[in-house]
Amino acid sequence: SRTFQETIPKGMRTRLGCLSHKSDSYNDFTAILPDKPNRALKRLSTEEATRWADSFDVLLSHKYGVAAFRAFLKTEFSEENLEFWLACEDFKKTRSAAKLASKAQRIFEEFIDVQAPREVNIDFQTRELTRRNVQEPSLSCFDQAQGKVHSLMEKDSYPRFLRSKIYTDLLSQTQRRLS
Repeated sequence: SRTFQETIPKGMRTRLGCLSHKSDSYNDFTAILPDKPNRALKRLSTEEATRWADSFDVLLSHKYGVAAFRAFLKTEFSEENLEFWLACEDFKKTRSAAKLASKAQRIFEEFIDVQAPREVNIDFQTRELTRRNVQEPSLSCFDQAQGKVHSLMEKDSYPRFLRSKIYTDLLSQTQRRLS
């Protein structure tokens, strides 16, 4: 006779396996830190990490802040919001008119379109406005959608991040280094 585990289709087993490994812990953070985690932690000061609590934009302006926030969002299964915001920031740096259209289409298909693989949570009006903007793309075509997603993260995820074990563990790790 087969075990319960064997009766679950393989794809579903993989997804369930991911669920069981998700945890709001410091190890998740070090796994996705840019650079070597230990070297990154040596470079990150308690003062810098503490400043992330000053404002959401301070957090987003620091590469290790983004890494820690991404690790936290993964535990909540909502990292697509940050990934979309970062894609928009990158999109605004596009200098080639030829690349503008293809990048805009890729971002739209990945994050905005209904049933997109990493669909962000925005209202119908914003989705439709963005759909029209992408037809004739400019550097500002995602501004409204990006603003809504930024606001959602700032009001919803960011306060939870500041209370999370990932953030508190990170702070205590940087403080332990000083003593």
